[in-house]
Amino acid sequence: MKQLSVGENMRIRVVSSREEIFTLNPNERLVHLAFRPSNKDIFGLVETCPKIEVIQLPKSYRRTVSRSIEMFLQMQRVQLLEGDVWGHRKDINEYYNIPASAIKKIKEMKMEGRSTEEIEKRVSRESKLNPEMVNYILNKEMPA
Repeated sequence: MKQLSVGENMRIRVVSSREEIFTLNPNERLVHLAFRPSNKDIFGLVETCPKIEVIQLPKSYRRTVSRSIEMFLQMQRVQLLEGDVWGHRKDINEYYNIPASAIKKIKEMKMEGRSTEEIEKRVSRESKLNPEMVNYILNKEMPA
């Protein structure tokens, strides 16, 4: 897992159609699927982006993912997260930038020795990031 430096931006690649999957950069690590993916779409995504670490889906789509796909992603060490990219406009930018202020807040709270639950709750409330995404950032080998 790559370490996150202080000023580094974390970006989530927003994919709004299944056709787009096969045009992705193979180095993508964080992908948000803004459509209801089939098993074939998820297999295609993992094949197209071998370095993928996280697939994020809106809550309503997350519930429809089959158990076999969940197990497949577990074996590939890919996290399946529930969440949204609030206020993101795909027509302006294909990436959603995780606010640097949220990353900074996570680091500060970690250095203060705050609990994972407290960090997830506070940062997700302040930044509109899903608690699961906050946890992913927190565990991304962030130097204290």
